[in-house]
Amino acid sequence: MPAVFDDVVEANRRYAAGYWDPRLPGTAARGLAVLTCIDSRIDPLSILGLGPGDAKIIRNAGARVTDDALRSLVLAVNLLHVDRVCIVQHTDCAVAHTTEAEIRARIEARLGVDASAWEFGTTTDQVATLREDMVRVRACPLLPPELELGGFIYDVATGVMDLVTMQ
Repeated sequence: MPAVFDDVVEANRRYAAGYWDPRLPGTAARGLAVLTCIDSRIDPLSILGLGPGDAKIIRNAGARVTDDALRSLVLAVNLLHVDRVCIVQHTDCAVAHTTEAEIRARIEARLGVDASAWEFGTTTDQVATLREDMVRVRACPLLPPELELGGFIYDVATGVMDLVTMQ
């Protein structure tokens, strides 16, 4: 194994040495699924007052309702006791307040490869995009109409989440 992962392997060994299996079920104890960004400043369990086993956590760049995020939500709702979904985007996001062209240009400049076929889920209006993503969840025929849905923008500087309504 490359030495580049030695820190990760060593940290896991320390973790495993003190690990005990809490025997948590694979379902969401608090009936919650959270779709949030991959940004490492976001600790979804902590910011929502949750613990292991409480919720299903889905992460992607920008906390966007992509086909894969919808797939995960459909499974969580229909198989894993989820009846509430929070979409939690955040301030200072790398895909917010930018365009697809700008992101593609940055990647192409760095790697020298064509990125024109890729969609990165950028937005120049984060609130409007969050609302569109909420509409996409509501429109999914594999999710029940009574599913509780909340959209939020988490401020990485203050720790506060603001509710965004669908209007």
